[in-house]
Amino acid sequence: MRLVVQRVLSASVDVDGKTVGEIGKGYLVLLGAKTGDTESDCERLSNKLVNLRIFSDENDKINLSLNDVSGELLIVSQFTLYADCRKGNRPGFADAEKPERANELYEYFVSLCKQKTGRKVSTGIFGADMKVSLVNDGPFTVILE
Repeated sequence: MRLVVQRVLSASVDVDGKTVGEIGKGYLVLLGAKTGDTESDCERLSNKLVNLRIFSDENDKINLSLNDVSGELLIVSQFTLYADCRKGNRPGFADAEKPERANELYEYFVSLCKQKTGRKVSTGIFGADMKVSLVNDGPFTVILE
């Protein structure tokens, strides 16, 4: 499982011209599931995500977590995080989990994040053509695997 985590001042996702998820200060998380990923991967990475300390404290030191700043989450599924571009110019997606199983893992990951933060957790729509907007804070982007 791969997460691209962007610290944001705000973010939203639209499907067919309608906003389906939006947050204020927090993390925009792009989530890709790889063949063979399990619920234990979701548990480990959701713990890492909600405890990740990438917000600045009063001394401008990167020291605060999502919960410390009452941050929100916008979690968007993105199978293209497992694109293989080693051969040719067209990416292959053989490493990405099959859609049905990927959606199960995505939904489980979202539910874990809701339990662990007790705050707003918004999502996109799995498999939809989504338009994601964000205001990067920093910018500050990390990858968790």
